[in-house]
Amino acid sequence: METAQTNVTTLVDEENVPFRAAPHNIEAEQALLGAILVNNDACDKVSSFLKAEHFFDPLHGRVYEAEVKLISVGKRASPITLKTFFEHEEPLSSDLTVPQYLGRLAGNATTIINAEDYGRTVYDLAIRRDLILIGEDMVNLAYDSPVEAPPAIQIEDTEQRLFELAETGKYGSGFEPFTSALTDAIDMAANAYRRDGGLSGIATGFKDLDQKMGGLQPSDLLIIAGRPSMGKTALATNIAYHVARAYKTERKPDGSDEVVSGAVVGFFSLEMSSEQLATRIISEQSEIPSEHIRRGKIGKDEFDRLVDASQNLQSLPLYIDQTGGISVAQLSARARRLKRQKGLGLIIVDYLQLLSGSSRRASENRVQEITEITTRLKALAKELNVPIVALSQLSRQVENREDKRPQLSDLRESGSIEQDADVVMFVFREEYYVERRQPREGTAEHLEWMTEMEAVEGLAEAIIAKQRHGPTGTVRMQFQADVTRFSDYVAANHLPERME
Repeated sequence: METAQTNVTTLVDEENVPFRAAPHNIEAEQALLGAILVNNDACDKVSSFLKAEHFFDPLHGRVYEAEVKLISVGKRASPITLKTFFEHEEPLSSDLTVPQYLGRLAGNATTIINAEDYGRTVYDLAIRRDLILIGEDMVNLAYDSPVEAPPAIQIEDTEQRLFELAETGKYGSGFEPFTSALTDAIDMAANAYRRDGGLSGIATGFKDLDQKMGGLQPSDLLIIAGRPSMGKTALATNIAYHVARAYKTERKPDGSDEVVSGAVVGFFSLEMSSEQLATRIISEQSEIPSEHIRRGKIGKDEFDRLVDASQNLQSLPLYIDQTGGISVAQLSARARRLKRQKGLGLIIVDYLQLLSGSSRRASENRVQEITEITTRLKALAKELNVPIVALSQLSRQVENREDKRPQLSDLRESGSIEQDADVVMFVFREEYYVERRQPREGTAEHLEWMTEMEAVEGLAEAIIAKQRHGPTGTVRMQFQADVTRFSDYVAANHLPERME
């Protein structure tokens, strides 16, 4: 049986390579390209840091570039789909064309497990070649000793090139000119000016909350925290529904689509199944308690409402991943895939503490693990340029205080969560605590309790305890507990606007 080395032609002519060749690994390049051709998901593992110019062989760079372009527009990259790009390339030898070579790359690929390792190898060797180039230029310039380049100038020039290489060598894009950032800021302001309500981010569907936050901002990590039964998941599903329902695109002159409102939503439900989550959303929109839906305690009118609500929900661009116990690395890979395939615009994670870290050392220390999770979620939000809403638990120390309103210090493993989050919002319902201290009926205390209960019934607070881009404060909301539905607060003495 022939080995991969004999099946795949090595494109570098070893006889003409200098005795001390620049660092390269043709086998790693071939293995990576083949892995992507066999399973396009391998591209997600390397596309964030690997570019076509990092390949030693020019043909490999062009093949990788073509693969990435096809995959980024939702098409499949395979030897067949790539054939049209390379059928006019000069043959590699008398008996091997480039399309045939692509077929061999795919045929000799065995697994995508090591795809990221191959990509790191290719990348690191490219950085080494850049270092060699800088060193050679420095040596040659020092020997020539030109008048216009005294040693001080040469040192500054070499230092600058090394610093630029060091910055891009962190698997990132490095510095960008301020003019680029300025253009992005002006574009954001222009979009806010054009949108109804003047929001710079994605509207949550809650008017008062949007006015306080300016919508959900791209690249932001937003934490929604609260004690059990406060309504964290309910608020998250309400936001998911509103954002997905508002999704609208417009065709640009170049033929591409631009999102003008709403977003495609990816919901990672680590606690509830997709069926339970769907039941919640149907309950919210049909205003039929989910308990009645599950037990079949509904009449004909309610069933008709249920059918109408489910039909309206079928076209929502809302995607649910119900896999429990996934790592933050797996979540990132799936989010990248959804972004590539469907144009993901908002990620919701329910909830933070059910994610696991990727490193063994972190898993031995829960605080370190949460630190890794929040850091990687923030990095993912910046990489995909989408807001990420992550739900979080609160510690039990809230229950020991007379005032049960949460504080930043109540966040479990609060250091990293508070540090990495752009927005921290607590969900609080006084009604939950008042209801549980009901005294015996017929007593004076019971009458006082009823008065207190009436004052807080159906009310909720969204407490914005931290916000990088705006003010903190409390937004009052209304909460319908039987259908787990939030809505904008309406004062008891509020009169509807007169119709003209």
